Amino acid sequence: MVTDEEIAAQLRASNSEFRELEEAHQRLDDELQGLLKNHVLTPQEETLKKQLQKEKLGKKDRMAWLVRQHRDDSCDVAVT
Repeated sequence: MVTDEEIAAQLRASNSEFRELEEAHQRLDDELQGLLKNHVLTPQEETLKKQLQKEKLGKKDRMAWLVRQHRDDSCDVAVT
């Protein structure tokens, strides 16, 4: 059985949306990590942190959906 990481590698090579999502997810993570270096966040930084976390999670959810979709499509082809 193909692992999610193997499917992600296939999608990285063949799916521009997946690549863009992955790059955006990494940029958001970098920005979030930079923000979290501050020991105390201002109310504006706290709002930004929550916004970044929400956006990052959305990207991750979409990538997971693409992996599941790829797995389902592969299973359909294997069955027929």
